[in-house]
Amino acid sequence: MTEFHHKPTQVEQAQEEEVVKIVSLYQSADKVYARKVKGLFSSIQRWSWLPLLGAYFLLPWIQFDGRQIVWFDLIERKFYVFHWVFWPQDFMLLAWLLIIAAFSLFAVTVAVGRVWCGFTCPQTVWTLMFMWAENVCEGDRLKRIKLDRAPWNADKLLRKSAKQAIWIAIAFVTGLTFVGYFNPIRQLTVDLFTFSTEFQPLFWTLFFTGATYMNAGFMREQVCKYMCPYSRFQSSMYDENTLLVSYDQKRGEGRGPRKKGVDYRANGLGDCVDCTLCVQVCPVGIDIRDGLQYECINCGYCVDACNAVMDKMEYPRGLIRFTTETELQEKKVRIWRPKLLGYILGVLIMSTAFVYTMATRIPVEVNVQRDRNALFRFTSNGELENAYTLKINNMGTEDRTYRILVAGDYEFDIKGNREVLVKEGEVHHTLIKLRLDPLALQVPNADIVFTVEAIDDPEVRDTQESRFIGPR
Repeated sequence: MTEFHHKPTQVEQAQEEEVVKIVSLYQSADKVYARKVKGLFSSIQRWSWLPLLGAYFLLPWIQFDGRQIVWFDLIERKFYVFHWVFWPQDFMLLAWLLIIAAFSLFAVTVAVGRVWCGFTCPQTVWTLMFMWAENVCEGDRLKRIKLDRAPWNADKLLRKSAKQAIWIAIAFVTGLTFVGYFNPIRQLTVDLFTFSTEFQPLFWTLFFTGATYMNAGFMREQVCKYMCPYSRFQSSMYDENTLLVSYDQKRGEGRGPRKKGVDYRANGLGDCVDCTLCVQVCPVGIDIRDGLQYECINCGYCVDACNAVMDKMEYPRGLIRFTTETELQEKKVRIWRPKLLGYILGVLIMSTAFVYTMATRIPVEVNVQRDRNALFRFTSNGELENAYTLKINNMGTEDRTYRILVAGDYEFDIKGNREVLVKEGEVHHTLIKLRLDPLALQVPNADIVFTVEAIDDPEVRDTQESRFIGPR
């Protein structure tokens, strides 16, 4: 009897391959044991994020005019940043600032790739702090691998506990500082350590402590690979002249060990000794020799490691280096490209407009609302009257007395408080009535302008247009 063997169709083969692909998405990630490295880029990284960390942890503790120098008071809906006070209606300025930051990031990405991720991203910075704790408590890469494989004993328990204690301390200080930007941090700290804090500050402090602990302690490179959107769309901003960490294949291949001082090229070898140090120091666990990968954060650790090996072998540095695709292909590099110039020009224009807006920003706002119950009325002596409610918002940092002025084509008789005291951060409502002889009004309605100006500083003023309405 002849056996019949079914030959799978192309559709069945595709379905089978698709199943394999789907399953591979759920493979567990291997733990990355990053090796400590010293060099130019690791030093630049350390000195680039130390000022940022200092600013983050110290700013809430600095006092200015009796308050924190940076304080987002959600209850009062006031946001203090140095000597400025921002209100919910100023959120357009925040959106503007975020757009400027986004375009600046795009310009940097076009020019020098993903250096934001490698040198200043909070996820990278806090991960490196946690890795520092690992090195202190458990040793360098090989010792950590050996410790994880070893059975539990007193030494392992002590080292692991010390690491966890440092992690929790860093995470707690991070969470406390973050909440301290929204609650006065000095009082918050006292309340926490005297067990008298309210539920909400305590909850958010513990929440951000846990988030920091998980992100920097366990998720680490997984955040960069799968959660960060920047890694996904960065390739759309790259071009052949973008400066990236790259491996020079022409110079490095083929790979292999060799003895120092031997003519390795006669044996068909390149400069790469295949020591894998570039992989061991990588915080995201990739091999830069495989080419450009979206996981690469351009930290430059592999460059430092490779340069150290090149020095020992007495080879020229730069087998792995910050370079461009055109330079690797021995073509002329174009630094200034239309895309980069466009981003830079956009950032300059928006930044100039933002600085001008902040410099000319007036800390008072007036809003005029007409009486909705009646467009106009006649008084007992026959005068035509319109009523207006003025909302004066003192957005400054001090109490001020404001003068109310009315301008128009007619000389109105003004009834109501002409001068009002508005406390810092308050919105004051005042009623103003305008009266006019009906025979003097030659049109059904007339344009008027309300002006509110500070008595002590006439430059602090705001205007609002309205209309005076009479019978048709």
